[in-house]
Amino acid sequence: MNKIIKGGYLAGRKTYVISAVGIMSAIGAYLIGEGDIFTTLQTIFTLGGIYFLKQESSTQRKK
Repeated sequence: MNKIIKGGYLAGRKTYVISAVGIMSAIGAYLIGEGDIFTTLQTIFTLGGIYFLKQESSTQRKK
């Protein structure tokens, strides 16, 4: 039960998973015609930025 509460395997990785799923869904929406290239790129850069911000804050805590 404690593993479920603390996140188990995904503890500390939830932001990365959400960013990856968001990028894949943006690419999928573009490929099926639901979005244009500008919306897709905006989504990819935004979610990529979230990934790198999380990575930066994780490395600062380890110092």
